[in-house]
Amino acid sequence: MAVHLRNKFNQSFRNYLTVKQNSVPFLRRYADSNSSDLVIVTKQKRLYLIGINRPEKRNAINDETAALLNDAFDKFENDDDAYAAVLFGKGGNFCSGYDLGQVAKGNFYGITSDRGPIGPLRRLLKKPVVASISGYAVAGGFELALWCDLRVVEETAVMGFFNRRFGLPLLNGSTTRLPHLIGLSRALDLILTGRPVHAKEALEMGIASKITACGTGLGNAINLANCLCKFPQESLRTDRMSAYRSTYDLHSLEEALRLEYENACSIITSESIKGAASFMQGVGRHGKFHLDNEEENDKS
Repeated sequence: MAVHLRNKFNQSFRNYLTVKQNSVPFLRRYADSNSSDLVIVTKQKRLYLIGINRPEKRNAINDETAALLNDAFDKFENDDDAYAAVLFGKGGNFCSGYDLGQVAKGNFYGITSDRGPIGPLRRLLKKPVVASISGYAVAGGFELALWCDLRVVEETAVMGFFNRRFGLPLLNGSTTRLPHLIGLSRALDLILTGRPVHAKEALEMGIASKITACGTGLGNAINLANCLCKFPQESLRTDRMSAYRSTYDLHSLEEALRLEYENACSIITSESIKGAASFMQGVGRHGKFHLDNEEENDKS
């Protein structure tokens, strides 16, 4: 038993080192920085890293932090040179939700604000966001994770609507997002009971996109986001928006198929013809999608 645990630890440590060595150079400096800013924004090439920085509160979000998150994603959304973002929490936890200290004092401004108490959760961005989930992603923090397009979850992470026990309702879109993501029956199980969900179950349900070893979530999320940045962006964004609209906005298969067709036709002349011509010339054949932990040198 001791040998098995030691081998498992050694493998986890090797995985950690591999991700650290292959991730973008600023990762260590960024993750270990001692900034007092509540939200830290860093851009590296086409990628934004947006970090919630209230580790002493398990990254609970107060009104100021929510406003800064909104500003950060506004900046990302309006930056034409940015293709994807990674959202994570500093200090070992993703986010523990809305700061109940404000509610206890009778401050309901953040909850009733049009922009939302947790950040930009009442918006649909035009570009993808990858969540790096470690530690606790609970209550509004779980809602924040569900808002992201993809979720890279460390094996020790815990998710759940822990707000259930305190009488706080869900008001950041999760009563809509979660049933669409995992089905009504499973969603009601999590919404009504508020029970914890661990990484393995999250993957089985379809909440987690990928599970990683403890300490490797950020590196893996960065690698995944960088992969998204390498694809032709107009077609990626069009397909992404078609998926969202067919899931949330449309009421029939015929409407969804028509939307997909119309959106696809709109970009055929701008990206698809060029890409097909490159393929016929032998460019990109037998290529890789680079969805593993190793990050290629960006030669562009």
